[in-house]
Amino acid sequence: MRGAVIHAPGDIRFETLDAPKIIQPTDAIIRTAVTCVCGSDLWPYRGAEPTEHAHPMGHEYVGFVEEVGSQVTAVEPGQFVVGSFATSDNTCANCRNGFPSNCLNREFMSTCQAEYVRIPNAQGTLVATDGVPDEKFWPGLLAVSDVMGTGWWAADAAEVRPGSTAVVVGDGAVGLCAVIAAKEMGAERIIAMSRHESRQNLALEFGATDIVTERGEEGVARVKELTGGIGADSVLECVGTAQAMSQALHSARPGGNVGFVGVPHEVAVDGQELFFSHVGLRGGPAPVRRYLPDLIDRVLTGAIDPGQVFDLTLPLSEVAEGYKAMDERRAIKTLLKP
Repeated sequence: MRGAVIHAPGDIRFETLDAPKIIQPTDAIIRTAVTCVCGSDLWPYRGAEPTEHAHPMGHEYVGFVEEVGSQVTAVEPGQFVVGSFATSDNTCANCRNGFPSNCLNREFMSTCQAEYVRIPNAQGTLVATDGVPDEKFWPGLLAVSDVMGTGWWAADAAEVRPGSTAVVVGDGAVGLCAVIAAKEMGAERIIAMSRHESRQNLALEFGATDIVTERGEEGVARVKELTGGIGADSVLECVGTAQAMSQALHSARPGGNVGFVGVPHEVAVDGQELFFSHVGLRGGPAPVRRYLPDLIDRVLTGAIDPGQVFDLTLPLSEVAEGYKAMDERRAIKTLLKP
């Protein structure tokens, strides 16, 4: 089969790889319907994370079941399935407590920008749709496998409530999906922090009521100005940089909450400052599997359309251009078709 391999920063290649096989009886093999490039894939692409040896890339996927291991009964060959970037057995204590992304048998997906993918823990990870969805829904369902599920987790962790005010820090695919989530959870006011017109327009379409273009201390001051000098009830941090985390913490009101879902890079939180802020802080890898049935239904009924975050579609063979376009901010998110 063919798939994407990173060799060094800025060096993505489309290569011939060994086709995946069933290794454990809990595995499944899927034929990829569509996959994509994630903002977090840009960390190694930009050299912010080391690439010590060439390896496959990608952790977002939807597709058709080709083969299942002997212990997999939840899905069967031929079904269209959606999964999570973090696999889970859905039976351990952490899964039962609502955190399948911290499953005791968790494996992170890392080979999904390819024609076929092996899914560990398939029994607890994959959710089959009722029949094969129309292709117009595939981008939205693909978004559910990570960025929409992660945006939902940001809103959930930040405790967005009906009638509340939410701030979204970050205008990438996760941040835009977080706007959708805040809207769906009933936020009355949604302040999206963005400097890019195309992303601002999409945020407004998704439900944002205000746009803040300033960053850092100026951005915090603008949020305070919009919230009567107090700050927001909920802040959704969807970037992962030190500046974004600082901006998020300082934008929340006393008693407010920050949900942080951007993978942290050089982020440090001052314990003394957090102590006196009365701001709650929760985050981590999104428990996407917990949300899958609900989010799949919202996509298929047309309640939400997170597939709009894909503003560039390429054949999988042009995956390198997909990375480059996102790195240069010519695209929000690249959809790849095998």
